[in-house]
Amino acid sequence: MRRVLSVHFAPCALFVAGVLALVRAGSFSGRSDWAAVWPQRPAVVLGALSAVTVCGSLLGLLLQPFQVRAVRVLEGYWDRWSLTAGLAGALVQVQRRRWYAMRRRVDKVARGDTARRVRADARRRLAAQPPVEVLLPTALGNALRAGELSAGERYGLTTLTSWPRIYLQVSDRIAEVLRSTRDALDTAVNLCWSFLALTGTGAAALYDEPSNWWLCAVGLTLASVAYKSAVTAAQAYSGLMHVVYDLHRFDLLEALHHRLPLDRETEEETFLRLSELFAGAGPADLPYDHDPASRRHGRGRDDLD
Repeated sequence: MRRVLSVHFAPCALFVAGVLALVRAGSFSGRSDWAAVWPQRPAVVLGALSAVTVCGSLLGLLLQPFQVRAVRVLEGYWDRWSLTAGLAGALVQVQRRRWYAMRRRVDKVARGDTARRVRADARRRLAAQPPVEVLLPTALGNALRAGELSAGERYGLTTLTSWPRIYLQVSDRIAEVLRSTRDALDTAVNLCWSFLALTGTGAAALYDEPSNWWLCAVGLTLASVAYKSAVTAAQAYSGLMHVVYDLHRFDLLEALHHRLPLDRETEEETFLRLSELFAGAGPADLPYDHDPASRRHGRGRDDLD
């Protein structure tokens, strides 16, 4: 219920309330009368609140299946549309210049406390970025891609194919933190879209009222703040993805009834074979072990050959 209210209902209700305010002010048909926005009679107030609640709920239900798409558009997956593919390429170049600028700060010899702090900040920001050759056009896309391309790969697992499986093995505490962080991300994304939609609607309604254009500027500012919040939540979510693989990668092996490796080399080989299986590239060709005790202690590299 909390996710429904925060992620879906609140942003949609905000948009509906904004449109209703413009309608009641007469912004679409003439000079805006902001004094008429808030109704005077209790019955009208109740009707307006009911309209916002019902319309916001219906809009949230209609848009709920498109949640993944709403995030992906802000991530910068625009290559499938010819009109935006060129813009995506230009923004990727901007992201690469920023990446190289941070790289130079990290490599620069630091003299003095200020220079060391700048270098440490650049190192931290660079660690939250994916490799330069796979950068996306937006900060949100790069924040999420950093987790999608490195969380499981450190151990030989392909993150994108193994994440749905390992997610089901996490502890209740980590699952709660993951859900909370993901809800924060989706809420910020939906608020960003809501403010952008309100800005566009306001621009259409107030185009002939220059004195009220500041409302559109406020809408864009709030959309920018919501987007920055989404980036921050995405960075936290990517960090949690790394934690999941650190703590639960062997739980995935136990759930699949495979033996646990004894060393790092065997672990990587095991997970590489599992990644091939998850990707549909062929059978994992790993021995099954249905004895919990032997799965817990493993049997070494010879069992993989």
